[in-house]
Amino acid sequence: MKVAVYSGTFNPLHIGHKAIISYLTEKMDFDCVYLIVSPKNPLKTSVSADSAQARYEAACEAVGKYGLKAKVDDIELGMPAPQYTVRTLDALKAREPWNSFTLVVGADNLANLHNWKDYRKILSEYGIVVFPRDGFDAAALKMELEKELEKDRLPCRVRLAGAPLVNISSTEIRKGLAEGRDMSGYLM
Repeated sequence: MKVAVYSGTFNPLHIGHKAIISYLTEKMDFDCVYLIVSPKNPLKTSVSADSAQARYEAACEAVGKYGLKAKVDDIELGMPAPQYTVRTLDALKAREPWNSFTLVVGADNLANLHNWKDYRKILSEYGIVVFPRDGFDAAALKMELEKELEKDRLPCRVRLAGAPLVNISSTEIRKGLAEGRDMSGYLM
């Protein structure tokens, strides 16, 4: 089975996430999406790991409510910190060797990929599907990574999703909620 691994803190899960999950299973060739709720992004300080279980439960409820071809997976909740993506992918592959796993990221993460643990392994062994983000040239970023990995004769498995730009973020939603604005139309 071809599985898209969509990992994040999902604080909160919103309609942009729903659009990406739907695109992966309806417009691309993925059989299923594993929504991996991460306790804490090792590169960010804005989310507390203490809220991980509540975010996981909210994700389970939202995915069930919308009938998405997605499975909310708690694999990272039982892993020691820091929860590096490469470790998660390796754990999924060890648990389910019959499946093929591909990571899902936004173009903003592709621009920051050099800061990720073992990013070259992620690119060459698992691959990445990149969704557009405002202000990031995903095609140019892909070309840079291809040149870098080509030097070591490693495949650079990056696919650009031809999806429309989803211009909403969890950060914007949290900010709106903190300001007392009604953000319910953006939430799953």
